[in-house]
Amino acid sequence: MQDLEKAIADIVEQMPKLDCRENEPMSEHCSFRIGGPVTLFAVPRDIWEFSKLAYILHMNNVAPLMLGKGTNMMIPDEGLDICVISTENLTKLRLNDDNTIYAEAGVTLASLARFAQQNGLSGLEFASGIPGSVGGALLMNAGAYGGEMKDVTDSVVVYYLPDQALTEVKGTDCGFAYRHSNFEGISCTILSAVFRLTPDDPDAIAERMNEMNEKRRKSQPLDMPSAGSAFKRPVGGYAAALIDEAGLKGYSVGGAQISEKHAGFAVNTGGATYDDVVSLLDTVRRRVYDRSGITLEPEIRIYPKGMLLVDDWRIRRRTIMEEMAASAKSKTETDDGEG
Repeated sequence: MQDLEKAIADIVEQMPKLDCRENEPMSEHCSFRIGGPVTLFAVPRDIWEFSKLAYILHMNNVAPLMLGKGTNMMIPDEGLDICVISTENLTKLRLNDDNTIYAEAGVTLASLARFAQQNGLSGLEFASGIPGSVGGALLMNAGAYGGEMKDVTDSVVVYYLPDQALTEVKGTDCGFAYRHSNFEGISCTILSAVFRLTPDDPDAIAERMNEMNEKRRKSQPLDMPSAGSAFKRPVGGYAAALIDEAGLKGYSVGGAQISEKHAGFAVNTGGATYDDVVSLLDTVRRRVYDRSGITLEPEIRIYPKGMLLVDDWRIRRRTIMEEMAASAKSKTETDDGEG
């Protein structure tokens, strides 16, 4: 993409200290261990360096793909002509004096939960075993064992790309629903958040975390590359049970397999390709639907071959709150249609 080539030249000239890599293989950054090279892979040192990078991309009509821990996504083996920005250096973590914690987008959920526990704050126990980072967890309202990010999120700071500005959004305005937030589909990047928690005994918190993580170790294929749960929980059932009932536990396509330990997980048994995983998930969806009439929706973000990310900023846009309201309306209409 010509715009991206120009952006790279501008970045090299204007940001010589930026960790900037060309043709970086995404298999090294995604938990599935699948994915070809992206044209540009950038790792800003802090939010301010991110802002400058985002502005240069914006002025060259390039929109970035944000990457946290890469635990819920898959890039084609051929790679993509896009810019990926990693939040791995955005790891500031701070205890406030009102039972809240400030965390940047690149903080891992395990580190955030452990920090809360050490400071006698409860509410993030469910997150201690989720292998992702704050930014991605907020985007999809990650959850486990009855807890979700929406339960503890006080506010979120995003960088709204059309305006090139930081905006704070209250937790109640984020539109959190099951594995969804209103940030999805909006041209913005989650940079940090404040979490409101409840004082409790650190030892009691640690015990609850240990119990949850032990359940996870016993029931999930944590020893194999995967992207976590392959499908969202459908209305009227559980994905893992539906897949098991369809006789698909252990079913494989090439190196991709429905885990023999937990039917809700697709795993890379070794050498799995993008096409292997796509074919596997497609077969599972069709067979589950044929048997139960229930359509499974992938929880993994599968980026299509040949995808381009263009920042069409010259087109008049709505404010971020107008965009989020539109996102909420679209989600409601979709849910009503499915019902």
